[in-house]
Amino acid sequence: MEKRGLSLAEVQEVPKSNLILLAGPPGAGKSTFCHQAVLHGLTMDKQVIFVTTEHGPSEVIDLLKERGIGEPPVGALSFVDAFGETVGTTTPERPDTITANCEDLNSISMAIDRLRQRAGKKDILLAFDSLTSPYLFNEKEAFRFMRLCLAKFASEGNSVLALMDEGCGKEEDLGAMMSVADGIIRMEMKKRSRTLNVVKHPRVDTARIDVPIEPRQPQTRPPMDWDLDVLKQFLQSYMKGKTTLRREVGDPVHLFWPSLTHWSCMLWDPKGFPTMLYEMNKYESASRESIPGFPWSMRLLLKVFPYLQSMGLFPKSLSKVKDMKKMLKTPALQGPNLERSGILEYLEDISKTDEHCFRVYENSDCVGFENIGVPMASHIPPVLAGYCKMLERDGREWNAIETKCFGLGDPYCEFKIVPGEIDGLKKSLVKDASVVERIHERLIERLMGFLLEGKPLVERPRLGSDVHLHVVLHGMGFLNLVGERYRRAQMMGAARSAKIIGERLLEAGLNEDETLKRVIDFMNYCKVGKVTLGETIRIRENCESFRTTILKHEKQPSCYFTTGFLNGLFSAVKGQHVRETKCMAAGDPYCEWEII
Repeated sequence: MEKRGLSLAEVQEVPKSNLILLAGPPGAGKSTFCHQAVLHGLTMDKQVIFVTTEHGPSEVIDLLKERGIGEPPVGALSFVDAFGETVGTTTPERPDTITANCEDLNSISMAIDRLRQRAGKKDILLAFDSLTSPYLFNEKEAFRFMRLCLAKFASEGNSVLALMDEGCGKEEDLGAMMSVADGIIRMEMKKRSRTLNVVKHPRVDTARIDVPIEPRQPQTRPPMDWDLDVLKQFLQSYMKGKTTLRREVGDPVHLFWPSLTHWSCMLWDPKGFPTMLYEMNKYESASRESIPGFPWSMRLLLKVFPYLQSMGLFPKSLSKVKDMKKMLKTPALQGPNLERSGILEYLEDISKTDEHCFRVYENSDCVGFENIGVPMASHIPPVLAGYCKMLERDGREWNAIETKCFGLGDPYCEFKIVPGEIDGLKKSLVKDASVVERIHERLIERLMGFLLEGKPLVERPRLGSDVHLHVVLHGMGFLNLVGERYRRAQMMGAARSAKIIGERLLEAGLNEDETLKRVIDFMNYCKVGKVTLGETIRIRENCESFRTTILKHEKQPSCYFTTGFLNGLFSAVKGQHVRETKCMAAGDPYCEWEII
């Protein structure tokens, strides 16, 4: 067929008997492109099979409606739901949907085949959004699945559009996938446009096209609507060291658990997740909107704080070294010491106006990752940058970047805080997928040593292995701030980590029941909560639920990481799945999961 010049409408029409691979970084607009292709297919009276791995089908329908879909004819649009079962989330049952699991590519292939047979004809559009999660669960099988399932489906007279995130896996694996595709489109994000780079296509010439993006209003984050009773207990626990929130297991948590949480999420989204976490940590500590929920004494202090600054009792600005020194004794800047996330030291000798340098010994983010090759700290630097904004009278925006780290082979971590932008900050946050795999592998190796041989998980000479619950809440993310993509990273990352753990214990010779017992014992050792396994899984005082109970905004089951972790474990070990049915965040006395 003679190729023609490029138009966006032509590219969104997936040719019959062809497999088109759409690749690009998270947030580049791949799902939007996919939805437009689906809408185009429906208007051309095609039957559409939509494989969803990042949302439930109902969410996809809502997104399609936002883009102009009416009520499609009965049978025109059907779904393979490879999301809900993978992460243990309940999705509404639909007659047009067959469930599958990202951990089992054969289940996805069988579901696609069943829907194809149900359609009873060819020229079907298969939209696969996206291959990222199946790849992360089945790295070695993804290429084979693409060749034997997706390419074969296209060769039978159908059209296939498959999406894949760049940067979430090995470059050579993406190259292998591209070798199978009949067409390749790569997307990238610019400030005011998305660029589609048509690398090859059966109908149009290779070219680039810029798609303008409508300007968005600046993001307005919701206020921190605290539950006053829980907040009061939290502050007593945080500032006075009293066990007030979790009377059965205590408020400290083993630092290995927030590390496992963080790097499991990074597995799923190494480019987007660290930036989301940095911004969330900075915003939460800088948020003056949180003040109305504080106890009266702190509320009064912060209310008169500007007056005290005008009287010279507190500095109005933190630009000068002498002014930063005055602020060092405030609870805000003593946070790392109070929560045992590290031993903080202000480096007065090398600090200067509008550039403050800090050193952290025994940083909970970094211990155990010596010489891994990258800076590791994700908690203390952005939190202190946020506090600087809160404490200054004019509320300037501050940022922080690590300059030394355990992960780089240094004996301690150092970072600097400055007002405004920092060159190299964004680049330092993003991690290469191969680096994340290496970090995660070290975590898993340590855990296997603990589970199989009783070796210590991690040790700190002065601070010990525990951190305050506050460190976990920041690692898990405050749900009214983090957004839907952050939650999906938690669910998918947790499921993948637990799958790896379960499989390795089975490979080491443990039977199924002993594998489950040792992982449950590990969770209890880390003080995740008081975990018991019977006909259901029950966790009293689950550390994750406190990020929601301390706020009023979401009163429903919301233990996303724990649910993903338990679901991945039971899927790998027993071929079963779990679903959270009770949650402390919803007002229940404990969190509970049924085993399906």
